[in-house]
Amino acid sequence: MVAPAFPKTSETFLFEKAAGLVERGHEVTVVCGSSEEREWGRFQGHRMERELRKRVRVAAPSRPRWKVGIHGPAAVAKSFLGNARRASRYFREGVRGWRDLYLDAELIAARPEVVHFEFGATAVGRMHVGERLGCKVVVSFRGYDLNFAGLEDPHFYDEIWQKADGIHCLGEDLWRRAQRRGCPPEKLHALIPPAIDAGFFRRRMKRAVEEAGTAERPLRILSVGRLEWKKGYEWGLEAVARARRAGVAVDYRIVGDGGYYEAVVFARHQMGLDDVVTLCGSMDREGVREEMERADVLLHAAVSEGFCNAVLEVQAMELPVVCSDAGGLPENVVDGVTGLVTPRRDPKAMAERLAQLARDGELRLRMGRAGRERVEAEFGLERQMERFEAFYRKVLGR
Repeated sequence: MVAPAFPKTSETFLFEKAAGLVERGHEVTVVCGSSEEREWGRFQGHRMERELRKRVRVAAPSRPRWKVGIHGPAAVAKSFLGNARRASRYFREGVRGWRDLYLDAELIAARPEVVHFEFGATAVGRMHVGERLGCKVVVSFRGYDLNFAGLEDPHFYDEIWQKADGIHCLGEDLWRRAQRRGCPPEKLHALIPPAIDAGFFRRRMKRAVEEAGTAERPLRILSVGRLEWKKGYEWGLEAVARARRAGVAVDYRIVGDGGYYEAVVFARHQMGLDDVVTLCGSMDREGVREEMERADVLLHAAVSEGFCNAVLEVQAMELPVVCSDAGGLPENVVDGVTGLVTPRRDPKAMAERLAQLARDGELRLRMGRAGRERVEAEFGLERQMERFEAFYRKVLGR
């Protein structure tokens, strides 16, 4: 598994995937650009934390040059000691081969049968590993890589479409986008959605049927996600402001951090929501679960989204969802069954849905139960592992 960083709180799906494959008996190595102790702390107590620590390899830095000079000899030596025959293939490529040898040292030493680039953009310029290492190459597309990366270049992913042995997308929406970006429709591919630990994300307290949205019992709204423009926080705040003007008392909490913090704070103040909107910052899994336990509804106003694990997690916690129709969200939430889907950038529609859920405690309860049932049936870790195993068997031809 190749990723820019491991682990990351915002990418728990990679942690769970690695854990699941190891538990099923596969030899997994994670090669990443960074692995921070602060992020590991967020996974403290996870059943596979210690085991996965042993399997993470941080690749040698590609910049600045002085670091390359320091790490270069050790990386090259590791390549030849780990797999001299494959490393010699790089050597025969000349200057470019030496550069790739340095960057791919951890991959060479791992002797992989399958190299899985977990994000499309990180696979650009890396398709040589299949031939040189004598392995298969799989590339995942999870949202950003198809929606934003390389849009100015119509040939940005051409080498991947030509040389990757398999393409993984989270759902139908991303597969259609991949084809619009040039992927042949006959390309070997798999649509495998995210999975969550439904045993961890499980309600501990029974939810009462009650009306919400009054001064005595405000509607408790929650959002979980990085503070970035594509999550649509301004539209969510506008929806909350509209609901409030319509007479729905609210308590809105936002869990997450990121570079869009100042914009969210400004929007909150401009809309007169300082007294009802709390920015909670980043939280570990236990903290997120507690916030979900407390909430009545998840609001996800994204303008662009691949699929969204947080939306799956709240459904496992028996929370209804009010979300936009961005990207894979309509595949994640069944409109009218597990939540309510609105057009993106439509705060009026979102406010109306919030008011509807505030008035109808029975509807909140019914949607919450349906969400839990669907997550257990469709998005469990075991099912996801079975799908990845079947896909890898196809890629390997066995």
